[in-house]
Amino acid sequence: MAQITSQDALRQHYREATGRAVEKQLSRLDKHCRRFIELSPFMLIGSGGPDGRGDVSPRGEEPGFVQVLDDNRLAIPDRPGNNRLDTMTNLLTHPAVGLLFLIPGVNETLRINGQAAIHDDEDLLARFEVKGRLPATVLVVTVDEAYLHCAKALMRSKLWDPETRIPRTALPSIGEMLKDQIGEHVEAEPQAEMVERYKKILY
Repeated sequence: MAQITSQDALRQHYREATGRAVEKQLSRLDKHCRRFIELSPFMLIGSGGPDGRGDVSPRGEEPGFVQVLDDNRLAIPDRPGNNRLDTMTNLLTHPAVGLLFLIPGVNETLRINGQAAIHDDEDLLARFEVKGRLPATVLVVTVDEAYLHCAKALMRSKLWDPETRIPRTALPSIGEMLKDQIGEHVEAEPQAEMVERYKKILY
């Protein structure tokens, strides 16, 4: 297996990016980026740790849960999770992030690269109140690059095609998988019980 270790060697396998692929990159959030964020109920946030390892974490709520503050900044609430704080800890030393926004039924995605800062300002937290509950913190991302990503990956995966949906029963419950991974002392919580428990602590 031959490993590619230089940019020159890598570029031999690909044409140069030209035309729209380069020209579409923006340094701000235009009306189309804003609308995409407004309609998106799900995003992925990529960050890098001080040890050089990368991390990707999902975020999701009702469409528009990420708020655009102005042409160069957006805000992401941090809701209850597993408390590992992988992303947050990374950002304390390496604030660079990559965001990927998805909209169900839309094959294009929105990519944003920027610098993130963790905030706990009362007025900012209040913007994200849901059912009387506030997020623990809010990430404010200053945009360096924003661009729409083409549909090819989602078309190939048929991600939104109902006929390609995989039934949840194709996998064991998360409780069963964790019991296998961690050990016999872990209780194999039934999937239905897990879902009901999560519903009570989503916010």
